[in-house]
Amino acid sequence: MKYKVFFLLAFVLGSSFYDVNAQKKFDRFFKPSDTLNIKRQNTVILSEAILTSATLVGLNQLWYADYPRSNFHFINDNSEWLQMDKVGHFYSSYQMGRMGSEMLKWSGANKKKQLLYGAGLGFAFLTAVEVLDGYSSEWGASTGDVIANASGTALYVSQELLWKEQRIIPKFSFHTTQFAKYRPDVLGSTLTEQILKDYNGQTYWLSVNLYSFAKGSKIPKWLNLAIGYGAEGMLSGNSQNSDMLLLPKTERFRQFYLSLDVDLTKIKTNSHLLKTVFSVLNTVKIPAPTVKIVHLNDIKGQLIYF
Repeated sequence: MKYKVFFLLAFVLGSSFYDVNAQKKFDRFFKPSDTLNIKRQNTVILSEAILTSATLVGLNQLWYADYPRSNFHFINDNSEWLQMDKVGHFYSSYQMGRMGSEMLKWSGANKKKQLLYGAGLGFAFLTAVEVLDGYSSEWGASTGDVIANASGTALYVSQELLWKEQRIIPKFSFHTTQFAKYRPDVLGSTLTEQILKDYNGQTYWLSVNLYSFAKGSKIPKWLNLAIGYGAEGMLSGNSQNSDMLLLPKTERFRQFYLSLDVDLTKIKTNSHLLKTVFSVLNTVKIPAPTVKIVHLNDIKGQLIYF
């Protein structure tokens, strides 16, 4: 019996030792290189090229192939969806650029390359999508989208140049709404589709790190104040669509929010794996007590809003 206990103990200790070593090795993988690592840099460039190309090809086949082509043209859709789609472009361009820059940082690339090639990833990808839109007779390239894309990239780059850190971070949150059931083809029939399509349930935030503007104070370094924007009552891009005749009439209105948030990247940890996880999760606003302002004169408090 004692031999069984001995072997069991040896197995447990051996497994623990292996797990610790495996975790250390795994954690070293996520640690940014101090100097340029050509292998890592090539991996980043190749991975981004394959992923973006595959996404664009798939998007072209799944989204645009069923609609006739046209000569390249621009449209003015700045008044649609109460500009929620434009804010979405701003957010996406920022976050894709931030991740592209951080991936090049992981490879040991210098700051210039991080900002020039990494931060420009979001703008380049979303501009390519605009080109696809421009050659589709159903849609068209949007100058508003291009400006929003450029603004998201500019927010990231300007903060790195000015402060060498990200003090103001665009974030996203979502909740389901009653509106999707009326037009599931437009607003989504599943939860995944609704997160992408139902602007009524989307909220976009500018999450401001308080300590970074008051360094040396007793404010927790991870505490943020978030200002949000959303809109509801939208069953289409605008209220003039002819296919809306059989749908209920809804009031379209904007909403503004004030809430607390957490900058996960400011939480101290020696684990590079956790730092990577925190960086990814930092794209999403955490649920928190929120003040909601509707019509600029109707102020409501909500214990938890997401």
